[in-house]
Amino acid sequence: MTYRAETTLNYGLERAWSIAAAKESNGLAIGYDEGTILIKLGQDAPVASLDSHTGKLVWAHNNDIQSASLKGVATNSADGEKLNLGIKDMGSCEIFPQTVHHNCNGRFLVVCGDGEYIIYTSQALRNKAFGQALDFAWSAVGTGDFAIRESTARIKIFKNFKEHLSIKAPISSSEGLFGGACIALKGPDCICFFDWNEGAFLCKIDVAPSVIYWNETQELLVLVCDEQAFVLKYQKDLVNGCIAEKSVSPESGVPGAFEPAHEIPDNITKGQWVGDCFIFSNSAGRLNYFVGGNTMTLCHLDQQGVGPLFMLGYLPKEDRVYLMDRSRSVFSYRALLAVLQYQTAVVRRDFDTANTILPAIPESEHSSVARFLETQGYKDVALQVSRDPDHKFDLALDLGKLDEATKLLDAAFNLDGDTTESIIKWKRLGDLALANCDLGLAERCASNANDLAGLLMLYAASGNRSGVSALASLAISHGKFNVAFVSFFILGEIEKCFELLLNTNRIPEAALLSRTYLPSEISRAVTLWREDLRKVSERAAASLADPTEYPNLFPDLNWALKVEEVFKRNRGKVVPATEYPTAKDDLDLDLVALIKEKHASQARRDNEQVSHDPCASTERTALGARADGGPRDQNPQDSPSGDVVNTGQEIPVSMNVDDEANAILQSDFGNDDDDW
Repeated sequence: MTYRAETTLNYGLERAWSIAAAKESNGLAIGYDEGTILIKLGQDAPVASLDSHTGKLVWAHNNDIQSASLKGVATNSADGEKLNLGIKDMGSCEIFPQTVHHNCNGRFLVVCGDGEYIIYTSQALRNKAFGQALDFAWSAVGTGDFAIRESTARIKIFKNFKEHLSIKAPISSSEGLFGGACIALKGPDCICFFDWNEGAFLCKIDVAPSVIYWNETQELLVLVCDEQAFVLKYQKDLVNGCIAEKSVSPESGVPGAFEPAHEIPDNITKGQWVGDCFIFSNSAGRLNYFVGGNTMTLCHLDQQGVGPLFMLGYLPKEDRVYLMDRSRSVFSYRALLAVLQYQTAVVRRDFDTANTILPAIPESEHSSVARFLETQGYKDVALQVSRDPDHKFDLALDLGKLDEATKLLDAAFNLDGDTTESIIKWKRLGDLALANCDLGLAERCASNANDLAGLLMLYAASGNRSGVSALASLAISHGKFNVAFVSFFILGEIEKCFELLLNTNRIPEAALLSRTYLPSEISRAVTLWREDLRKVSERAAASLADPTEYPNLFPDLNWALKVEEVFKRNRGKVVPATEYPTAKDDLDLDLVALIKEKHASQARRDNEQVSHDPCASTERTALGARADGGPRDQNPQDSPSGDVVNTGQEIPVSMNVDDEANAILQSDFGNDDDDW
């Protein structure tokens, strides 16, 4: 303790009377005459450093430096469980530590604070070097190579703890310094990179990161900003070539030295590269890793009881990520190195190495690996690796492997039965089968999914009459009366359509159907409609006309009855689909007019025969005299051909309904190839 004044605070609240510090926190409350102020001293994150090579953890507690080994400590620990550490006091530091960092191989440790730095050996805390600096940064390769920001405009580079050269900053004011494969100098709105050996200016990027992380191969780096992070590729060979040829421009550096690769839309608090995988914790309390342009969540950190957790690092030999809270308690979470190495090999397209690593990955992790492979576009490999039936089914559909998808669904159906999820899957498989013209599989899928509308489409399109008939009965049992109605209609079973409408209390619809297709049932439908409508309005019910009571309102009803009989006798005939170009014209035929024409032609032929037979002529005269002298129910009208045709309800004398129907059935119309 130096007792020197660090800063002065004045909040304009008159006199200060009390100060209270929160336990295990950096919060400080100050009581004034006019109110209370809560301030935060220092930073939330603990001052600690983890050496990923030796597994040794070093942290500062006030001026004291303590350490503990994490090797084998979390072997039997569950994720998020507090670890019991063997803490060792290494000694006291001459300055108040604000940051602690190991060098690239873990042999040395630097403690920074109060504008000074001290380099210690990491095992015994022996003083190796010291000096004054605003910032300190280790090199990624040299044991004793480091750089310091001596002032806002000057950087010094040290090689093996000896001063190597000095660089003047190309920006007006610097705010930070980062190490790694290159020296990075942070400005107010940019970051500038320099070479360690020559101090050559390499590149300027217009972002102001809070920290930079390099991977072990020095090919990838992450610029961590406030709300997002940028992944860049470092063209090391290009830079070394330009430096060797002395072709580096002092103004523009090396064009193409850094290329943007990916963007991470997350607020990263701490991270570490493992191969080409970047493991990091974020402000939302999740432990994620980024590889190949995709961010995946390892786990959600339990911060309810202990407060925020700060990532220390990852130990590959332990397969665990270690984190520390503000009270310097350590926790760990599992992250398999084999999985990270496999994903790294896939991103690098080193499939031989990936296939070698895959057997070392536990089967419990195969599904997560398969999802990663899917995001990288290797769906066929993901299908082989995945152990999740749902994921395998989705992959089989994406790859168009109908047989594989069918086997997976059959196994799931035998295990779980008929569930909503299985029905959805059968429908998806049926759609794919239909797209691939596999009608047999499409029919099976629609049947298993109870997709009656789909079955109706299949049967109708394929001309499966027996299938449509069976579907009609199935639809009635399932309450799908609309499908049943269409099925009966396709089969030409108008009587069943009529009865179905009556049974489902669709009496008005039944009446309209009978008026168009089933005139023999008009009276019955009207009677039922009247009875139902009387419950609402007696006057409305009386306005409905019955053909037996008002025959004048139903012209050509007898002709319609003839058409109905002809239809019933011919509906069993099947017209091949190949006849559609000619048979389609029959859909526009006026059947009532057609039967009238047949009757008129028959009457003309009878008259011609009678005119050549004197006896028949005499008989016709007698019949005409008898007809003129007797009563008539309706007035005859002359047909366009000049013959007498009865257009009312009375059937013509020359031919009854049965004879007329038989004549039409025996005519060319009834035997035509494109018969309706």
